[in-house]
Amino acid sequence: MSAPKSERRSPRGYELILPPGWVRIPLREGTKEALEKILFSHMGQVPEGIPRDDAMRFRLDMRRQLERQARAARRNGGLDLYLPVLPRGGIFLMASFIVAELPIGQAHPVPQQAVITQLANEGVPDGAGTQVDVAGAPALRRAFRSIPDEGKPSSAPEAQQEAALPTRRVDYVIPVPDDDGRWISINFSTPGDGDIDSEFTGVLVELFDAVVATFKWSFE
Repeated sequence: MSAPKSERRSPRGYELILPPGWVRIPLREGTKEALEKILFSHMGQVPEGIPRDDAMRFRLDMRRQLERQARAARRNGGLDLYLPVLPRGGIFLMASFIVAELPIGQAHPVPQQAVITQLANEGVPDGAGTQVDVAGAPALRRAFRSIPDEGKPSSAPEAQQEAALPTRRVDYVIPVPDDDGRWISINFSTPGDGDIDSEFTGVLVELFDAVVATFKWSFE
């Protein structure tokens, strides 16, 4: 028998285990401090082929790119932005994921299974909506490919370079275990190595799935 609602505890946050070289950028508060730490602590290395004299310019360019990503993620309800900031094999991975709040059931709470079923059948181009288990509860995983419209120029001067490339995308939709209709999403995007069907791109998707498998709620 389920516990009365008054006895249920709402989580205070969540936890993830990140791969080496990945960082979290909080989007609601502490964003500036996190960016400063990344710039001066996590980016002592630069990709191969960049002269030492250009290292600071590279870091400043990366800072501007991170700020653009953070602003865009915050506008879309983001709580945290995650991305790799250290090169692997002399190159930087083009990948990121965002944890965000979802406006589901805020006015009229909807049964969790009904939400999962409806979202699984909605507009995923690859038809890849699958019910999965996250943190011991039913959730939804959706996977699809995003192909930019080459005939439509970007209207945003701050558009990310990644947005102009074909990308593999995966999102998880997860209910918050407090029975009041709140949900979060974890949204991953990568152009991989430029071929979204390559083995390398597939490995990045598998890496993200492995990260989500470590997700758990924190109650203290």
